[in-house]
Amino acid sequence: MSAGVGPVVVTERLVLRPFAEVDRAPFFALNTHPSVVESLGWSPSRAESDAIVDHIGEEMSSEGWGIWAVEVAGETPFVGMVGLHRARAELPFAPAVEVEWRLHPDHWGHGYATEAAAASLRFGFDEAGLDEIVAYTTRLNTRSQAVMARIGMERDRAGDFDHPRLPEGSRLRRHVLYRVTREDGGGRGSQSPPTVRS
Repeated sequence: MSAGVGPVVVTERLVLRPFAEVDRAPFFALNTHPSVVESLGWSPSRAESDAIVDHIGEEMSSEGWGIWAVEVAGETPFVGMVGLHRARAELPFAPAVEVEWRLHPDHWGHGYATEAAAASLRFGFDEAGLDEIVAYTTRLNTRSQAVMARIGMERDRAGDFDHPRLPEGSRLRRHVLYRVTREDGGGRGSQSPPTVRS
């Protein structure tokens, strides 16, 4: 995978683009950063991290949308990932499409997650024709929950669940679920609409 195939989404400060070969090493560094591991509950091997990149590329090719690598335009070539993903069948709210993000802690606190996630919602509704998009995170991850609220998602308290891949007794097992529909106008905040390039 020298260069990914798929749409590119450009916001005021960011470029959301398909993953490329050069992203594998920084993606692994992201996935194994202690602050990220703490919120995810696990740390992948390099092979496991690379397999995620492969799956991301396959989904982008088959769906025409998916998870993008995020770069800060003209500054940093890789700060993390954001985008759309079909939820695993084992999750209680499936079938559904989720918006997800994971940024390197060095780039937290700049509003990049909110900007990129909002653009992903806009793409999902305006370009991919989705009717609803969900998001979930551990109950303890208040930073991600704040992003969900800022991009127009609402908590579905009846949908909170125990993640089946985390063991009983894990403090990360309980998860919260957020939803937004096309009619809700998710992703349409004060930011300028993103530009999409094929």
